[in-house]
Amino acid sequence: MIFNIPYIAVAALILLGLYALIFKRNLIKMVIGITLIESGVNLFLITLGYRKESIAPIYTSSPGGVMAFPVPQALTLTSIVIGVAVIALMLSLVMHIYRHYGTLDVRKVRRLKE
Repeated sequence: MIFNIPYIAVAALILLGLYALIFKRNLIKMVIGITLIESGVNLFLITLGYRKESIAPIYTSSPGGVMAFPVPQALTLTSIVIGVAVIALMLSLVMHIYRHYGTLDVRKVRRLKE
């Protein structure tokens, strides 16, 4: 039985991210979990575009005839840019929560609601 290592890495990243998101109570660790999920999805998109013995799709004609799919690479690039903006927004919200409540623990923040 042959395993495809990139797909195993995708599953591991997404499962680690889900674990951090569900079971951790620190807001920073939850943001890290979301980042791991995003990285897993990006790796999945790149893995979908891979072709064995292919070249980069920057030429108009391939000498060997096999080129990698350019669409997953473009989607991944877009996802990275959007992900950076979303992570920056999440971290700024975490900073405001910490300044207002004095803690990053989700359970304490829920009890301190005003």
